[in-house]
Amino acid sequence: MKLLWCLVCLLFTPAVFAQYITFGIVPQQSAIELAKSWGPLLTYLSKQTGYDIQFRTAKDIPEFELRLARGEFDIAYMNPYHYVVFHDKAGYMPMVREENKQLKGILVVKKDSPIQSITELNHSTIAFPSPAAFAATVVTGAELNLAKVDFKPQYVSSHDSVYLNVAKGFFVAGGGVMRTFNNTPAEIRDQLRVLWLSKGYTPHAFAYRSVLSKSAATKIQSALIQLGTTEEGKKLLEHLGMNPLIAAKDSDWDGIRALHIDTLNNL
Repeated sequence: MKLLWCLVCLLFTPAVFAQYITFGIVPQQSAIELAKSWGPLLTYLSKQTGYDIQFRTAKDIPEFELRLARGEFDIAYMNPYHYVVFHDKAGYMPMVREENKQLKGILVVKKDSPIQSITELNHSTIAFPSPAAFAATVVTGAELNLAKVDFKPQYVSSHDSVYLNVAKGFFVAGGGVMRTFNNTPAEIRDQLRVLWLSKGYTPHAFAYRSVLSKSAATKIQSALIQLGTTEEGKKLLEHLGMNPLIAAKDSDWDGIRALHIDTLNNL
């Protein structure tokens, strides 16, 4: 009888989590740093929604792109160009984006570098995270080309690697974005200065696979938007260097489509 009662309790006691959902984060930093930064937010979302939301990333941005193409993440935080590509290729749908935020590419040099203009980077090898890193590579590379700067790109797998390599003097300059630059450990950041800042574009997308249930997507979207309304939520966003989040729509990234970038056409 006691065993039967235990079985009944198991059948009618709701599980802690309804299901697990994978949340992929673009590897602008090392997996360890990303887990430290994003872990508290994903734990919070799991508690708020009842879903077991699991952290995922990749060893580098090209591998992350392959995983997006294969639809390995239920939800993903991806750069604007990734969203445009994988909305079409893998069915990712817009969920939220940062409010009052534009993504800007930067070029950094060592703080004591004599270089004062991007034209002085002519005939240099410049560090970038990956070929399709939107602001850090695509935007900065396009601006260098417009300035008729002859440069050789060297891809070093992440934003953190760019900053570290420039700080160590392995490259005269490197491409990144302000958020990752500001989140870089002070001992590295303090050795660098921003040489150039691009114009702004619609920022990264939080997007979900179209196969994810509408109820799950809506519940997680609401939890993300609500972050900006509570002290706990604001602290989680601040920890990530993010503004409050708002509901996103596909047309938010039409400005990226207008650039006609074809870097990932063969994926």
